[in-house]
Parts: sequence; C-alpha cells; structure tokens
Amino acid sequence: MICLPGLDAVWAAVPEARMVGGAVRDMLAGREVADVDFASPLAPETVMARARAAGLKAVPTGIAHGTVTIVAEGQGFEVTTLRRDVQTDGRHAVVAFTDDWREDAARRDFTINAMNCTRGGEIFDYFGGRADLQAGIVRFVGDARQRIEEDYLRILRFFRFFARYGQGAPDAAAVAAIQAGRAGLRQLSAERVWSEVKKILTPPAPLAAVTLMHETGVLEVVLPGAKPERLAALLARRAPCEPLLRVAALTDEDLATRLRLSGAEAALLAGWRGTLALRPGDDEATLRRALAAETLEILLGRVWLQGGEDAGWARLRDRLAATERPVFPLQGRDLTALGVPPGKKLGEILRLTRQNWLKGGCVADKQFCLDLAKSLI
Repeated sequence: MICLPGLDAVWAAVPEARMVGGAVRDMLAGREVADVDFASPLAPETVMARARAAGLKAVPTGIAHGTVTIVAEGQGFEVTTLRRDVQTDGRHAVVAFTDDWREDAARRDFTINAMNCTRGGEIFDYFGGRADLQAGIVRFVGDARQRIEEDYLRILRFFRFFARYGQGAPDAAAVAAIQAGRAGLRQLSAERVWSEVKKILTPPAPLAAVTLMHETGVLEVVLPGAKPERLAALLARRAPCEPLLRVAALTDEDLATRLRLSGAEAALLAGWRGTLALRPGDDEATLRRALAAETLEILLGRVWLQGGEDAGWARLRDRLAATERPVFPLQGRDLTALGVPPGKKLGEILRLTRQNWLKGGCVADKQFCLDLAKSLI
C-alpha cells in the first residue's frame, strides 16, 4: 500500500472512503504515488464534519461538485462524493450525488483510471482496468464516442496516458472515436490544450503517442504544421525530457499565441529559434562570447534543436555547460564616478569598452576595462 503523511488520518476520519483514480493505477503499476484522491458515499457536508471532528482541516474546494479537501500532516487530500452525470456539453458536466460505486466509476474516462481501493487494500475493478494496465492498453470506459462527446479533453488525455502506459497497437475503438471527434478539440481553451500537450511530451519516450496523434489528425488540430520526424530527430540526440523543447522541435508555428504560453515560456521559445552561431570546433573565447550574449539555457536549446547528432555536438554541449558565464565588469555608475555624465556619451563609452572586452574573449578584468574607458573619455 501507499505510505504518505496524513493518509491514515484521513482514512480514520472517513473510513468509508476509497482511494480512486491515478493513485490506484500507479500503485498497481509499481510507480511512485505523489498524491491520493478519495471518493466517498457520504455527502460533502458529512465528510467535512467527520474531518473536523477528527481535528483535521476541511476546505470546501469544490463542494457544488462534491469535492472537499482534507488537510492532514500538511498534505491535502481531495474527497469527492460519488457522482453520476446528469448532463454534459463536451467540457463540463452537471452531476448528481449517488451511493453507487460502479455508477461513479462508469463516468470516468479510462478503465485504468476507474479502479478504487479500500483501506484494507481490496481493489474494485468494474471494467477490466487492471488487465488493461498490465497489457499496456488505454481503453475508454464504455462507449468511446460517448466518453469523448462528454468531454473533448479526453482525447488529449488518451494520448497522455498512451505515452505513459501504452504498449503495442492502440485500442481500435479509441482510435476510431478520436478520429471522429477531433474537431471538438477546438472547443477547448488554449491553456487546457497546452497543459495536456506538456503532459504528453514529458515522458521519456513520447514519439509513439505523437505519431498516433498525427495519424488520427489530432496533431494538426492542436499543433498545425507539426512533424513527428522532427521530434524523432531531437529524441535521437537524447535531449532532455523538456516539453517546451520538444514542442519547439515539432513545429515552427507561432505557439506563444496559439497555446497562450507564459511570458517566460514565450521568451525561451523565441531564444531557441534564434540563429545558432556555434559549431563543435569553436574555441573557448567563442563560447564565452556566446554566453555573454545569451543564457546557457537558450544556447543549449539551440544546439539541441539545430545541431547534429555526432560526438562533436555532444562535446560542445558539455563544454558550454562547463563554461562559467562571463559578466561585463563595468556599469554606468563606474563611468559616472569617473566624471562622465549620464547620457549618450556614457552609453557609447560602455558600448565600445564592452566591444573590446568581447573581442578579447571576455577575460579582461574591471581595472583593464576602467583604464580603457578612461582613454575614451
């Protein structure tokens, strides 16, 4: 069983609850479980009362949908009342509470996510999720088309779990339903799409999932112009498991707008798409000049994306990582201390001094640069 701080305290307060979803799946797969969600036949108000009576903090984080967060030993655990869908619109659902565990499991997306587990370790598996997990099959619960029409995000979730757990050929019913429903992805917000794409591209070997996205037409909907073979080339270089780097390899399209990237993500992507001026045979002075102009993260990204696969490029990456980033030793205040007033002349002296510092391989110290600046006053 799983050992997490606070887990026993929650189960002691709500013994009727069962662990559900990803925690059960990963426990059975022998993977690390970082957080645990529960389902319970009790009403959310009762769950909160039970938790507080046990001295635990209870927060009504989504009480309209039956979700309460119990905080125990600094760890948050979501406890959601068993539900059934009353109405769906392709993204959101109107739910009603139930006390039927199978009915609650039937509304979940995939068989591997529809299992639950009691405190004593008994597994309830209504739809063959355990066998699917062992076989590496990602299969929708019930009718695949219906599951997708209830929530089109499930298309991307399919590829996320296929990238992590899939083995061999994908489930045929799932593929057919995805092809039929892929236009529904356009209903999703850019933020939700990017959140799922990141999860698809995070595992060590996402190429099979991305290739399947291409074959089903999903990749063109979410990342127009994306080419799986470009990702294959990046993976062949053994690049880091960085989803933004991988998406940059897939397509040259304007992702910052399409995926609503954060400012930091957009800046990094723009930096990676700059010209790679470095080559494996470059000397240390050239590397220092490059690092003075750009961050190591940007330079390494350019090398991963635009460089080759031979040992020389690998050595270049190692050399870059081992080179301390040089910092130009002068600032404007150093020149004002010499009597140069703020303005155009000060800026020009700094520019010429820095140009000389760069030309010399970024090794001149502050005193050398000060002496040069004095000669330009």
